[in-house]
Amino acid sequence: MTRGAPIPETVTLHVPFLVVKRGGRKEMQLPNGAAPPRRTDNTLVKALARAFRWKRLLESGEYATIAELAEREGIAPSYMTRILRLTQLEPGIVVAVLDGRQGDAVKLARLMDPFPISWIEQKNIFSGT
Repeated sequence: MTRGAPIPETVTLHVPFLVVKRGGRKEMQLPNGAAPPRRTDNTLVKALARAFRWKRLLESGEYATIAELAEREGIAPSYMTRILRLTQLEPGIVVAVLDGRQGDAVKLARLMDPFPISWIEQKNIFSGT
């Protein structure tokens, strides 16, 4: 708008969407070609945060062993070890998780299983290529 132009009283905004019924409920869907909203996996983000926090506590020497830290946190050492493994993920995968852009293959249950240490292999597995 230019200086001196009147401010409109009504602004019209067009938002394309489809209304579909699913199981008796109405749901809005984006049209074909529209980018879906990012969906952050809060469980996975929390697990990553814990993993990097625990790694920092171990590396700083505040806790000498995983068993000692696990006892302090009130969790099983085996669980802590599986979560700590997340610190070995390829940085691009970690960033994608934090941005909510991770692929369908990147789920906490899948990451709790052993995965390759090679970042190239991780990218191949978790990007679906």
